Amino acid sequence: MHPRPSPIAASLYTLRDLNADVVIMHGPHGCCFRTGRLLESDGVRVLTTAMVENDFIFGASEKLEEALRKANEMFKPKLVGIVGTCASMIIGEDLKEAIDNVETEAIVLPVESHGGFGEGDNTEGAIAVLESAVKYDVIAEQEADRQIQMLKLATEVEKTRGMGKGEYIKPNFGDKKEEIAKIILEALKNGEKVGFILNAKKETSYLFADVLNIDFNTINPDNIPTIIANLDENIGLPRIRAHVKNIKEDLEENGIVIDYITGGLDEYPVTPRKAEKILKNGKFDLIIVAGVPHALKIENLPETTETIAVTDGPRLVEPLKQLGYDHVVAELDAHSKTLGTNQIVDSDFGMMIRTVLNWKK
Repeated sequence: MHPRPSPIAASLYTLRDLNADVVIMHGPHGCCFRTGRLLESDGVRVLTTAMVENDFIFGASEKLEEALRKANEMFKPKLVGIVGTCASMIIGEDLKEAIDNVETEAIVLPVESHGGFGEGDNTEGAIAVLESAVKYDVIAEQEADRQIQMLKLATEVEKTRGMGKGEYIKPNFGDKKEEIAKIILEALKNGEKVGFILNAKKETSYLFADVLNIDFNTINPDNIPTIIANLDENIGLPRIRAHVKNIKEDLEENGIVIDYITGGLDEYPVTPRKAEKILKNGKFDLIIVAGVPHALKIENLPETTETIAVTDGPRLVEPLKQLGYDHVVAELDAHSKTLGTNQIVDSDFGMMIRTVLNWKK
């Protein structure tokens, strides 16, 4: 009942992860305006055909061809994505015809996505990009199939455990970060067994990894927490693998040791299964799950384990409480804080942990 990300935005992000140089949105100039502007920070040039009322009736294939020609002249791209919008797809604009009419050395991927594409899930837009990428030999079919499977599982997680369940969810900004930071520090000081689980996706991992980026030796050198993370740098699209490599280098420079790697960043719907096994066998007193905490089946863990979720959405706080998390911390603007970066960025909660730690010294 409340607004959620659209397939168009997912198409844009997926083209970014394929390292597209230019994305042309075939629709009105305001369509997905914020997403397009944010992606400029990641080095993607986002253009629009700026369709207007007459184009909704008579079509705008000439505008699309002109935009593609200009993109070719201005940026000399190697990979271009043309993303449909509600306006162009509803009137049946032929993206492939426009591509055929323009001479370019770039690989141009037509993506017939729009706001209500498929079942309306945002992941439908990402799947459309992957299917087009296979047709144009940008990625292998086997990798696309794996990605699509993960995306479908991600949709299932959101519809059954997240903010896609169907009812209206009132925004909630979570528990006070200072109080939750104190819980973690006291547990470590008192010798309790603490586990940090990073189960993040895409570039938001730069923000959530900051929760791990703590000098634990200054708290209790005899009680270093266990760190579990979905940071396998051999899995995923090129940009995603680069994120993992950057994060691991940052953590290693700060002396942070990852004890268990559960999979890649794009496997966040399934990596919690490995984490759950480790947590069940480890007899933890406190666990902190950052990124996509609702993918972890917290309800199957021992009731004696105190739990903290760190999420990026005010509309995920209530679902996480319903799943059984004792405490929920909400980070805001995760995408805007992490686009264009190649290193871990300060999170509000990470900074609060470090602040409370300095108070306690």
